[in-house]
Amino acid sequence: MYDHNSVLICLILLVTMVAGLEIGFRGGSKWRERIGDGQRTQLNAVQGSLLGMLALLLGFTFSLALQRFDDRSKAVVDEANAIGTALLRASVLDATVSTEATASLRAYIDLRVHSAGVSLDYHDERDDLLVRSEQVQAELWSQVQRALQIDDRPATTGLYLQALNDMFDAYGRRDAALSRHVPEAVLFLLFLTFVMVSTIVGITSGAHGGRPPKSMIAMVTLIVMLVFIIIDLDRPRRGIIEIDQSSLIKLQQPASSGRTP
Repeated sequence: MYDHNSVLICLILLVTMVAGLEIGFRGGSKWRERIGDGQRTQLNAVQGSLLGMLALLLGFTFSLALQRFDDRSKAVVDEANAIGTALLRASVLDATVSTEATASLRAYIDLRVHSAGVSLDYHDERDDLLVRSEQVQAELWSQVQRALQIDDRPATTGLYLQALNDMFDAYGRRDAALSRHVPEAVLFLLFLTFVMVSTIVGITSGAHGGRPPKSMIAMVTLIVMLVFIIIDLDRPRRGIIEIDQSSLIKLQQPASSGRTP
């Protein structure tokens, strides 16, 4: 589902729910004479139960999508802090290694900022950026090995080595956070519930001899808008709601030297 346009998904959902209302209404109107008061009461009970289930599923799915969004936002800040600390501690290395490490870290920052603007459905470009990032990581690791041969004191190279390890870990956590989404099974169950609710509401209205109220159309529209927000939150680098990348972008400024160690 992630590779499909979110607007198209919501339009299909809207059309399907409206169609469910109309089909249900016509079916309910057709069967109205054969439906007794007891069956109408049962329809009302089923309708209320499905609406309650719908509210529960919507709340659960929205909470899940929002949690994923918060995790990605935190991962960006954590990675920026880790890179900033490594950049600062690179200055205490031997002069030759320090210059190389700082240049590599600057190149790494540019790659990470660039990758933040690439949609996850651009698979080739994203894979290329990941490969280049890992190549720079290999360069940084080679540099710290040379730095250890020159100076193996914990207060200098040791601190930089720790910062570099933290930076690599932050890279992995951020990449993993981007790959976590609301399970498609949950979304499919949600959509199925939407269609069932709209159809049952249509049947109930037809069984009572009246069309679904206009407020039901407003509710359907509101539901579709909420689904759009859920999908948008679940699509990093692609939707309207974007994760703030300012903490990484600030590291690109020449005066930026990271956090205090």
